[in-house]
Amino acid sequence: MQSSTPDSFSLIHTSVLLEEVIRFLAPVDGGIYIDGTLGLGGHAEKILLSCGPSGRVIGFECDASAMELAKKRLAPFGGRFYALHRNYAEIMEGLAEIGIRKVDGMVLDLGVSSLQLDSGERGFSYQANGPLDMRMDKRTRPSAAEIVNDLNQEDLADIFYYYGEERQARRIAAHIVAERAKHRITTTSQLARIVTGAVPKKFQPRNIHAATKVFQALRIAVNKELDNLTVVLDTIPKILKPGGRICIIAFHSLEDRLVKRKFKDNPELQVLTKKPVIPSREEIRINPRARSAKLRAAYLKG
Repeated sequence: MQSSTPDSFSLIHTSVLLEEVIRFLAPVDGGIYIDGTLGLGGHAEKILLSCGPSGRVIGFECDASAMELAKKRLAPFGGRFYALHRNYAEIMEGLAEIGIRKVDGMVLDLGVSSLQLDSGERGFSYQANGPLDMRMDKRTRPSAAEIVNDLNQEDLADIFYYYGEERQARRIAAHIVAERAKHRITTTSQLARIVTGAVPKKFQPRNIHAATKVFQALRIAVNKELDNLTVVLDTIPKILKPGGRICIIAFHSLEDRLVKRKFKDNPELQVLTKKPVIPSREEIRINPRARSAKLRAAYLKG
């Protein structure tokens, strides 16, 4: 089956390590696969093309806007694709909802999509001014603004330090608390300006914006990303068939270390990637946002 994907989808977001995911996932005709982070459907489309004519993909996506775009993109595959508006941590409940117990493989791409990053109104990036939100799923709380304005100074500093590995966490948290006493912090540009002003020039990173790690940390906290990843890593043996494969793409060290440790420590899993698979120079040239991607894969022992 040929894809009828509009060019606009690839312009909005380019899925990373596509060929590598397919090589490790090894989809087969008749198999059932999960794309736990459906996004705009790039990985799901590739899997569907590789497991035809009767293989299926179940897509999990907590971002309603992304899910609707993915459903349009994958409509040509008909009943071979099904989407669930759920977080990937709810995979057990989602599969039970549609009467599936075990699957042949699963992929997770833990990155933030270009659709989210480039949309100012979503509040994910300091590069596009908008409301300080960062929620992938609008049904959840709190937003980034609620965290920034309501948490005490110590808790804010902990978020920045542990989730963003920000060495100036305490200094930044103190400046935020001082600023919010004057007026509520509601936009991405406000927060970026406060963070930049809090960090002395000599301590600011040379290659990234001064607010990069703070924004990363808030996004992880808002969306409970490490908690959700822990849940799904513990769930993998319960949903894979013997020999079933799991591929996970991480974009920062906290996620990658967690995946590496969970794969290694689980006696039911056999690791397929001794070292993480990274994008080629050519892929990074075409899609610079792929530069920090790391793919790890494993399969369930029979």
